[in-house]
Amino acid sequence: MVVVSHLGRPEGAPDAKYSLAPVAARLGELVDVPVAFATDTVGDDATAKVEALQDGEILVLENLRFNPGETSKNEAERTAFAGELAAFADKVVSDGFGVVHRKQASVFELEELRPSAAGLLIAAELDVLDRLTEKPERPYAVVLGGSKVSDKLGVIAHLLPRVDTLLIGGGMLFTFLAAQGHKVGSSLLEADQIETVKGYLAEAAERGVSIVLPTDVVVAASFSADAEHVVAAADAIEDTPFGESGLGLDIGPETAATFAEHIRSSKTVFWNGPMGVFELAPFASGTRAVAQALTEVDGLSVVGGGDSAAAVRQLGFADDRFGHISTGGGASLEFLEGKQLPGLEVLGWQ
Repeated sequence: MVVVSHLGRPEGAPDAKYSLAPVAARLGELVDVPVAFATDTVGDDATAKVEALQDGEILVLENLRFNPGETSKNEAERTAFAGELAAFADKVVSDGFGVVHRKQASVFELEELRPSAAGLLIAAELDVLDRLTEKPERPYAVVLGGSKVSDKLGVIAHLLPRVDTLLIGGGMLFTFLAAQGHKVGSSLLEADQIETVKGYLAEAAERGVSIVLPTDVVVAASFSADAEHVVAAADAIEDTPFGESGLGLDIGPETAATFAEHIRSSKTVFWNGPMGVFELAPFASGTRAVAQALTEVDGLSVVGGGDSAAAVRQLGFADDRFGHISTGGGASLEFLEGKQLPGLEVLGWQ
C-alpha cells in the first residue's frame, strides 16, 4: 500500500517543517505492519521503495505539495504528475475530504487515471452534510462566526431556506450591526458587504427565519491579551471609554447565554467560526459558551472544521463530546454553499 498526503503550503518545493516523515513514524506506531518512508514524491527514492514493497507493507511518500505539479494551475502539469503517481498503484482510495474542493493532481487527475473509490472519512463527512442540507431534524440552528462575513455569504444564501435560526458572532457580526445602522468603532467591518447583509436580513424576515445578533459585545482598547476591555451593549460600542477606537473582540455574556439557549433547544446545530478572538484568554468566553452548549445538544451537533475545531480543542473539549467534527473547513463550507466539488465529482459522489 502506498499512502500519499499533504501538509501545509510549501509552495511546490521541499520544506523540512512540512515533511511527512513524522507522520510515517506515527503510522508505524499505530499499525502492526512495516511502514517505510520515501524522501521524495515520484523520484528515485519513491520509485525504488515502491518496487521493493511487499504485500502487507506500507509506504508513505513525502508531502505531495513538495512537487509543483500537485497544485499547479496548469492542467497538463497536474496530469503529468498524476500520471507518475498512477504508476505506483492499480487502484486509488481517496479519503482527503479537506481537499475535495480543490482541483489538485492527487485529488482529481489521479482519480481519472485509475479505478477510484471514496474512503470511509469522505463517506462519513457526506452523511453528516446531507443531514445538514437535505433532512435536518428540527429545530435547526446554524452558528456562524469568524472574521469575515464575505467568507460566509454563500453559506448564508444556501442555508437561509433550510434553517430555523441563524446565530451570528465573530468579526462578521459587526457588518450585521452596521447594516442595522449601529456604529462599531474600530471593529472589523466589511463596508462593501453592508447592502448584501441588509438583503439577507430582509430575506430572513420574509422566510420566518430568526437571525439572532449579539445584544452585547466585549470591547477592548487594543488587540492584545492584556488590553483594557469592557462589556458594552451592541448598539453602544462607541459609548465605551475607548470611543471610536474601541475594538469588539468577543460576544458578551448576555449574548453567550442567549446563543447557548438557542443551541441547546435545537435538534440539529452546525457551527463554523469562533465567536471572538479565542486565542487570547480574555476574549474566549463566547466561543467556550457556544462549544459547551453544543456538547449538550439532544440531537446532531456539528463543528465545522478549521478554526472552530482548533478552538474546541484549545479550550479543552474532547472530540467525542460533539456529534461530529468536520475535517474540511473550506470543503464543508463550499458543499453547504451548494457548489460542485471536483474531488467528489470525479468519484461520482456528487
